[in-house]
Formats: sequence, C-alpha cells, structure tokens
Amino acid sequence: MINNYLQSKSDLEDHVIHLLFSANRWELAKQIEKDIADGYTVICDRYYYSGVVYSAAKSNPQLSLPWAREPEVGLPRPDLVIFLDLEPEVAEERGGYGDEKYEKREMQEKVRKLFHALNESEEEEAEDMVIYDAGKSVEEVTKDVLQSVSSVSLAVKQGLHPELRKVGKWKREH
Repeated sequence: MINNYLQSKSDLEDHVIHLLFSANRWELAKQIEKDIADGYTVICDRYYYSGVVYSAAKSNPQLSLPWAREPEVGLPRPDLVIFLDLEPEVAEERGGYGDEKYEKREMQEKVRKLFHALNESEEEEAEDMVIYDAGKSVEEVTKDVLQSVSSVSLAVKQGLHPELRKVGKWKREH
C-alpha cells in the first residue's frame, strides 16, 4: 500500500498515509530494541524524522509538524541522525530523481527547510542530528559520515549512551 502510494499508483488522504508510515515504524520497534539489546548496531535509511517532515511539508493545515510527530513518541530514539543536505536543483541532476511522489522540487525545498528547522530547534531532534553538505565529493561526505558514526559508536562502547532512549514529547509547543 505504501509503495503504491509512493509510486503514485494509489492516492491516500495525508493523515492516513502518515499514520501508515508511523505504524510501519511501530511494527519494527520491538525488533530494533531487541537487536540493540543483543549488541547490534541498527542503521536505518530514513526514520521518523523523515516521516514527520515529509508529512508536514505537504502544507496541509490540519497536518502540522507537531501533529505528525505525536504518533512517534515512544519509538526507539536514534543516537545519531545524519541528514545529507543537497540543493534540490542539484538533486534533480542526479539519477533516479523524480521517480517517487515526493521527489518534486517544491516538496524537497519544504522538506529541507523543515529538517534545518528541527536541527536548529531546542528539541531532542537537534541533539541527535548532524547535517552534511551532500554536494561535496563522495570522499568528503564519506569522511564526515564515518567520523560521526565512529564518534557515536565509541560513546556507546564507553557507556555514554547506557540505555536505549525513546522519542519523547516536545519541551514546548510549536
């Protein structure tokens, strides 16, 4: 159902698709917790951050950023979120762009703005996120990403992240 929606083969009301994405994350939450408890490192290509900002970027006045985030409260919280930032114009020039519903310049500009807003907020998302310029060379981006991952991995090994955190409620209203 989600895949058909992303490929524009079906259409769903904004709240419905958002909650389906959230339900998909909740479906995997216990497995993520188990894997982490068993000593595995879990890497996700997109997580609740993407779900929240993509839904809010639709500019549906009844689907705000706080509304979109609320179903995520209680999910396993990442130790690190890496946002590979790229100008939408540059993204359009790369292969495969435009294949999915959300890969339109206007949408990507809104998503990018919301990711930056989260990173500049006083909420837990800002604590977990680093933003790298994905317009740099592959080698430079790789170096940046590996440095962040290594730093967090070391902190976990040293017990500085002793337990799995959960996504909490925001400190203030948005």
